[in-house]
Amino acid sequence: MTSDAIDAVLRGAVERGEVVGVSATAGNAAGTLYEGAFGRRGADQAAAMAPDTVVWIASMTKAVTTVAALRQVEAGRLSLDAPIAGVLPDLASPQVLVGFAPEGGAPMLRPANRPITLRHLLTHASGFSYDIWNAGIGTYMAAKGIPGIITCERAALTTPLVADPGTRWEYGIGIDWAGLAVEAVTGRRLDAVIAEEIAGPLGMADTAFRIGAPQRARLASMHVRGEDGSLTPIPFEIPQDPEFHMGGGGLYGTVRDYLRFCRMILNGGTLDGARILGPETVAEMRRDQIAPLEMLPMRTALPGSSNDVEVFPGMRKGWGLSFMINDRDGPDGRAAGSLFWAGLGNTYYWIDPTRDRAGVIATQVLPFADPKVLALLGAFERAVYAEA
Repeated sequence: MTSDAIDAVLRGAVERGEVVGVSATAGNAAGTLYEGAFGRRGADQAAAMAPDTVVWIASMTKAVTTVAALRQVEAGRLSLDAPIAGVLPDLASPQVLVGFAPEGGAPMLRPANRPITLRHLLTHASGFSYDIWNAGIGTYMAAKGIPGIITCERAALTTPLVADPGTRWEYGIGIDWAGLAVEAVTGRRLDAVIAEEIAGPLGMADTAFRIGAPQRARLASMHVRGEDGSLTPIPFEIPQDPEFHMGGGGLYGTVRDYLRFCRMILNGGTLDGARILGPETVAEMRRDQIAPLEMLPMRTALPGSSNDVEVFPGMRKGWGLSFMINDRDGPDGRAAGSLFWAGLGNTYYWIDPTRDRAGVIATQVLPFADPKVLALLGAFERAVYAEA
């Protein structure tokens, strides 16, 4: 890869007005191969975007929380396949939403036919969902006065399942519950576990649920994409004193930090002498956990938060612990068996063990799966592999 080629891709997106600012980095098991940034931290800011610009990484949090949970599995405190109710009694009697009464619209529930396990939670096979992509859950939340997950209120976790555990892939709040399981068996808040056991050892100094003063000085603004393609900055911040730390989406961080996390995965659980996970555990993370189930298209129920999401149409996608896994080579360079996911504010990463590459790219744009940012992701990926 050439830095000039990647620079041109990122700079072009800013010059065309497709993004206000973008930061990106790429590397392999041995080190960083590229980092760069173009544009501004916000349409309301004069400061330039940089590789250490702090962004809300949203659901890129999921892989970090999963690592925290798998460390407890390695220590014997959690089991992937025992009923998770053993450590989370609130999940002892899960209920499945089957519809709404014809008269009055009251939600109709039935008991789930099997217990929820940690493996279910980490692979989005638990039956939990998000109102962003499941209208039924949105209707249930409205009927019961349940707040959205982004409030970080415990009441946000009181939604029913939409399928029996292990029967369907459905993107949802499972990893928020996994974060609570980590807290239950360690006796510590999730922020402390991640800081002490993952972010600290990996040198991810800017990754945390709480935005510290040094990070706030480098914080990017969130933007909303208008129908005319314009980008307008909006006030946005994850609660800084939450009832629970949102293990499914609460972290802030930088592309520089997140590449270190990706490189730890490429190195089988270690980076620069810090052992985070054993190689057997990382191999399990990389294994498709849900076959013959597969990742399904995510049709938006809240267009202000997300567009429809369908990654690599026509290709089967599996799910590991806790990444999307493409069955075949991707169109932009990544090999079959690569790991991928993203954050709601249009942040993205991939980890390609076969071709020894990882990339991270960040903007701050809503709604998710922004077509212009997805095109930029593809162009960035192609440039990373161009001379690999």
